[in-house]
Amino acid sequence: MTVTDPTTPTAAAIRTWSEPEHLAPRGTLILVVGRGETPEVYQRFGSRIAADAYRVIAVDDDPSAPATAAALLADHTLPGPRVLVGVDAGALTAVELVRSGAAADAVVLAGLPVVPGPLGQAWGGSWETEIAARTACPNHRGVLARSARRGLGGSADTLVLPIAPVTPGVLGVPTLAVHGAADPISPAADALPVLAGLGAEVTVVTDGLHDVLNDVQHRSVAATVILFLERLRSGSTVVRPA
Repeated sequence: MTVTDPTTPTAAAIRTWSEPEHLAPRGTLILVVGRGETPEVYQRFGSRIAADAYRVIAVDDDPSAPATAAALLADHTLPGPRVLVGVDAGALTAVELVRSGAAADAVVLAGLPVVPGPLGQAWGGSWETEIAARTACPNHRGVLARSARRGLGGSADTLVLPIAPVTPGVLGVPTLAVHGAADPISPAADALPVLAGLGAEVTVVTDGLHDVLNDVQHRSVAATVILFLERLRSGSTVVRPA
């Protein structure tokens, strides 16, 4: 069900969760992971979405991730609709890719960082405190401890990314945002106006922390994503804030 296949020396590594063999694919999600994450972090999310016949391809946290994601979105051999999913700093990448003309049919943003400055300062910059800020799920904390990168020499330097404010303006494609109500890394009070300005349909997850796709409420969040994908496929109106 899963394969890892960096196709060229300059491509970021990817991991794919395929639809069940007896079902026709209903679309493809290209997922750009967050800071310090690897595609393996998304085993639970990828396998759950794939069970509903949507193929999921996670792109590693790598300088070539934007180019790899753009190439996958433009690959017409992949089942459509092709939906770009961005998590944490990967959500910033997703916004920029769409604005640069990447061929995404829709976008899902999870934990979009919106407060200018270096991510990581607010909780002390250590990996242990960041894990606590990312998720309350004991299983996912274990996954992050095993499958995410702490940074060179055990520091959190590679997990600190200076960010600029997200430029306002509707993205122009159907957009779903899922955001934790208790996210300490990208507080909901700061994020919600930005997400509305992007034209996103916003789902706020009660008690959710930053890694909202993999936090305690991961089942209901996955269901929210599937409902969005099904409405996209059917051509139903995707509700957006005015």
